[in-house]
Amino acid sequence: MEPAVDADRARVLHDYLARHRGQMLAVLEALVRAESPTDVPEAQAEAQDMLTRLLRTLGFRVQHLPVPGQNRGHLYARPEDRPRGRPVQLLVGHSDTVWARGTLEDMPFEVEGNEARGPGVFDMKAGLVQMLFAFAALRAASVEPAVAPVVLINSDEEQGSPTSKRHLRRLARCAHRAFVLEPALGLGGKIKTARKGAGRFTIQIQGESAHAGLDPESGSSAILELSHTVQQLHDLNDPEAGVSVNVGTIGGGTRPNVVADAGSAEVDVRVATREQAEEVEAAIRALETTTPGTSLTIEGGIGRPPMEPTPGARKLWTQARRAASLLDLELEEGRSGGVSDGNIISQYAPTLDGLGAVGDGAHARHEFCYVDQMVDRSALLALLLAQPPLSTGPHNAPPPPETVDAPSSPHAYSS
Repeated sequence: MEPAVDADRARVLHDYLARHRGQMLAVLEALVRAESPTDVPEAQAEAQDMLTRLLRTLGFRVQHLPVPGQNRGHLYARPEDRPRGRPVQLLVGHSDTVWARGTLEDMPFEVEGNEARGPGVFDMKAGLVQMLFAFAALRAASVEPAVAPVVLINSDEEQGSPTSKRHLRRLARCAHRAFVLEPALGLGGKIKTARKGAGRFTIQIQGESAHAGLDPESGSSAILELSHTVQQLHDLNDPEAGVSVNVGTIGGGTRPNVVADAGSAEVDVRVATREQAEEVEAAIRALETTTPGTSLTIEGGIGRPPMEPTPGARKLWTQARRAASLLDLELEEGRSGGVSDGNIISQYAPTLDGLGAVGDGAHARHEFCYVDQMVDRSALLALLLAQPPLSTGPHNAPPPPETVDAPSSPHAYSS
């Protein structure tokens, strides 16, 4: 049937979710207790098994997408009875967290007043719960979305999605629109309509060693050249334009009395637009040494392109504000300096990010989410899923060039 998204239907959905607030918290607690650190692949199984069972009860066919050579996989779900030819909308979340096994011992799941706390509550298991109950609310209200929802829950987002990126791209290319269940921006719960792009570069300086006391002139100091390089990198910063270039680590040398023959720097780059990404990457690759006898090599690149407000994405934001008004919610938007799978998806489909929990403390010990906002945000997501198709073409933006893979280390890019 055609979706109804008027104020009466919005109240029906919200009332259903308010009545099931206790069940939402019970599912959240179960997911949090199923600890799933990103660097322990097999730890994803318990949480993903739970999500599989719940999605199946909601009428989804769930497929496990294994990762070759790893005891890890991702979940893909689609409606059992999806009519052929119906457009699809993509929902994306992740089951992995940054927290090690055993964190629950001194950081237990608990609810104090309007706050739920625990490892992974905010980033992003509450978002997964909100998605599940949005589906349940639509089903209870007999609302069948005109745009069929499909779901990807990956298990390596906190590492930069190295093994799930191809699935994200494949699904995003087919999606009419996309919703990312990452936490909202700030305590006010802003929707993330833009994200900076991010890149990592490693710069190696090669010099010539010598005795610093007996014959220093015969050497070429890689550390001296590295100091010049760091200053050149710092000069690329443009805070007003949204460009940040940060030399996060440096290294080199062997002993105080030896002219250093090697030095290195690791560089984090954040940019607001594709044009900036191209300009900053070109500037970094154009670096040249100024110290005689030294040379440099540069590795890396922009791993996540910026999530920019395309015309299609702006229409999706308009739909979101309209849906929020039916729930008497004042919805605001913002740009995040961190990156997520939304950076990838937004290159192919109109995307809204930050539709998950409202709270604070991603990757921090005070991590929490607001319980009442779980109900509100689940209702908002349900309304968004019930919205008719966008009135324009899918994206109004050309396909992006392929980018280098993001680094596969935990906490590579903060969300």
